[in-house]
Amino acid sequence: MEKDIEEKIVREAERIGEDCLFSAKGHFYAAQFWTDLHLWLGIPMAILAAISGGSALSQFDYHNIVAGALALIVTALAAVSTFLNPNEKSSIHGKAGNGYNILREQLRAFSEIDASLHQDEEALLRRLNEFRGQKKELDQNSPQIPHWAYKRAKRGIEAGEGNYKIDNT
Repeated sequence: MEKDIEEKIVREAERIGEDCLFSAKGHFYAAQFWTDLHLWLGIPMAILAAISGGSALSQFDYHNIVAGALALIVTALAAVSTFLNPNEKSSIHGKAGNGYNILREQLRAFSEIDASLHQDEEALLRRLNEFRGQKKELDQNSPQIPHWAYKRAKRGIEAGEGNYKIDNT
């Protein structure tokens, strides 16, 4: 097999792997945001609902005002939480990130090991096209990564978060 073609196939696989790294990290940052938001909405909602219920049962009149105000806040938090559905968004981004990581691991093995086994060009190209198809499917079925999550992922990757210690030796 011509070395030049093999190198081009490996380089393309590495590009797809790099794309997967950015996508995975971006989705993981977005998932963490939605998990945090779920907690920031849910915990105050539960606490205020308990306080509101306790205030409503007390005997003084000013407690009715406190209970009413707290009930309105709880209702607003519940509406926002229901509308945004942060728990589901976190799960979707987490699954997408895992999918990109799995593909990235396959691409790394292909680039580092499989391609060096001197398979014929057509076999390597077939595998590369399978990886392209997997990435295309992930791209189509994953939610969009928020811009801030992509920027945060990029900073992390540039700081070495996506590197393996073994690769630095």
